Amino acid sequence: MKTLKEAKIGQTVKVVKLHGEGAVKRRIMDMGITKGVEIYIRKVAPLGDPVELTVRGYELSLRKADAEMVEVE
Repeated sequence: MKTLKEAKIGQTVKVVKLHGEGAVKRRIMDMGITKGVEIYIRKVAPLGDPVELTVRGYELSLRKADAEMVEVE
């Protein structure tokens, strides 16, 4: 499976699973990234970090390390 970090600009992906533990996973879920939600990849910063996303109708920036924990299809 691929992760959110590997998704390309302009793609809309669906969250399959969240990896990680405890506070990190909780923080990602608090941002609205939960199983089954669709995420649109808006843009990626010049050096690849952070990634700008549209989730549940709002914009969100996510670090590469956190994006790696989100499995998508």
